Amino acid sequence: MTGAAATWVDVPEGSGFGPANLPYGVFAPSGGEPRVGVAIGGRVLDLAAALGDPVFAAPALNPFLAQGPARWREVRARVAELLGDERHRAWAEPHLHPLDGVALRLPFEVADYVDFYASEHHAANLGALFRPGQPPLTPNWKHLPIGYHGRAGTVVPSGTPVVRPCGQYRPDPDAPPVYGPTRRLDIEAEVGFVVGAPSKPGEPVPLSAFAEHVFGVCLVNDWSARDVQAWEYVPLGPFLGKSFATSVSPWVVPLAALAAARTAPPPREPAPPPYLRDGGEPWGLDLALEVRLNGHLVSRPPYAAMYWTPAQMLAHLTANGAALRTGDLFASGTVSGPGREQRGSLAELSWGGAEPLRLPGGAERTFLHDGDEVSITATAPGTDGSRIGFGEVTGRVLPARPPEG
Repeated sequence: MTGAAATWVDVPEGSGFGPANLPYGVFAPSGGEPRVGVAIGGRVLDLAAALGDPVFAAPALNPFLAQGPARWREVRARVAELLGDERHRAWAEPHLHPLDGVALRLPFEVADYVDFYASEHHAANLGALFRPGQPPLTPNWKHLPIGYHGRAGTVVPSGTPVVRPCGQYRPDPDAPPVYGPTRRLDIEAEVGFVVGAPSKPGEPVPLSAFAEHVFGVCLVNDWSARDVQAWEYVPLGPFLGKSFATSVSPWVVPLAALAAARTAPPPREPAPPPYLRDGGEPWGLDLALEVRLNGHLVSRPPYAAMYWTPAQMLAHLTANGAALRTGDLFASGTVSGPGREQRGSLAELSWGGAEPLRLPGGAERTFLHDGDEVSITATAPGTDGSRIGFGEVTGRVLPARPPEG
């Protein structure tokens, strides 16, 4: 652990946005155009104005991300200097905006979106629910990070309402399929990774190059229609049950802020192929997630329990020569731990609806009702001994809008 980071900005205790963090986002001041900023305490620094660099006047992080890791390090050091040295206060302070007075936007333009399935606990739970009487893990699960390609166009910023999707599903196992609003709308508490520097087609990205391509980390809720998913996912995997909405948090925490959060992942047995072996410097992360339903804490998923690391996900994503693009987003899949209170989806928390989740006041949930609001937050150890935060990703369920006819 290094010494405590310094700042002249007032940082409320527990804000998670201290000088060891400095997450990036896109904000629009009252009457102004969207631009890139860095959060500190309860304020956001306008980088275009403070640094005199027009790349930050863009409505997305992408132009800055494309500049690569050397520039990322340079800007982080300069921002830390501006906010940490009292001599720069007169210059920087006029460019700080109160967070409660700005609108937060989608922080980056999503190029491609890939969702993984990296939690052994989650995969085993869903295997038991979806494939009763069979081994909970598929034969390939411990040999590679399983994933699927999602829709970049349905990645939405935190706070965007989620319309209950319609699709085909079976009302019961012996019934023919019907089309209508999902009856099993679920959440997936996930961690997302944002690609900054692209790669060349045909050239896989090795584990050792993870930090040269990935800029930072955000929170993700990959909303799921479990009944639609269960009917459609054989043999090609998730499709309409997943592609209707994926919510992301407004802040991207740089990898540079997570040095103290790195940890060894669980033991892997059998050993994966050489391109996935990470015995040198593994990228397990000690992130503590919290999931709230209508304001009530329902789960505390631990990211440190994830079987596959983000570096392994990236290495596998590009193992066939697929190229990375600036703004690519890949997510971990549902984060779940071994305990019931650590499960990151309602399907697991209610065990497929057989064990309703009890909320304060006597309410029960198996899956989401119209009007329900879900919030996911997370913290991690900071390099100065503090807890750094990721903000939150929220969404409220709106009634379905079935097509006419």
